[in-house]
Amino acid sequence: METAGRYVLLLAAGVAAGAINVVAGGGSFLSLPVLMFLGLPPGIANATNRLGIVTQNLVAVWSFDRHGVLERGAALWAALPATLGAGVGALLALEVSDAAFVRLLAILMIVLSLGSLWSPSRRRAGTERAAAGAGAVLARTAGFFVVGIYGGFVQAGVGFLFLALTSLVGLDLVRGNAVKVLSILSMTAVALAVFAWNGRVDWVTGGVLAAGFLAGGLLGARWTVLKGHRWVRRVVTATIILFALKLLLAP
Repeated sequence: METAGRYVLLLAAGVAAGAINVVAGGGSFLSLPVLMFLGLPPGIANATNRLGIVTQNLVAVWSFDRHGVLERGAALWAALPATLGAGVGALLALEVSDAAFVRLLAILMIVLSLGSLWSPSRRRAGTERAAAGAGAVLARTAGFFVVGIYGGFVQAGVGFLFLALTSLVGLDLVRGNAVKVLSILSMTAVALAVFAWNGRVDWVTGGVLAAGFLAGGLLGARWTVLKGHRWVRRVVTATIILFALKLLLAP
């Protein structure tokens, strides 16, 4: 593919993935296959994709904060354990072969995309916050730490897991999304640093992708505040299953 076409595809993938990530999650299930289609080895694609994630979440955090829906206290107790876990996950990702990563990604795409059909927004309005006892706090912290490990390792679909956890602790979908984007910003910055230190990032390709993610992050934050995301979730689920099947059937 010529350079101009490559950049157009990267920008389009970034816009779509950025919006999807902020609205719910799973946008990397679109951007990762595009990066690999353009010739990046799976491990490099996994690392390079993080540039877009950081950019997308920077603008999304700003947008959520501007709309007054970002709960800083909740974001702190989610982001700290998730960020620690992300460092562990990124180090684990360095040890996985490209072939194993592709197969794992395909399986995760199917499992998490089907799981995304369950929406935290369907929870009954007025759900009370989860108990704040020592056991509940420990379980909550462990949950975000494990999600952080997953996010550091592969990133794709981590938004679904974050929304499930924030829903369980009593946050509605809008506030849960705000906590999610700030937490993912922190944990992805750590993972990106690990990958960059080990020479895994294609900065030019990632920079173009990040420009698309930036625009998509702004769109996604707006859609979330306006609660206009349900149709996006259905389209994304169908699309990423198709991508997963393509990866699984590839020689």
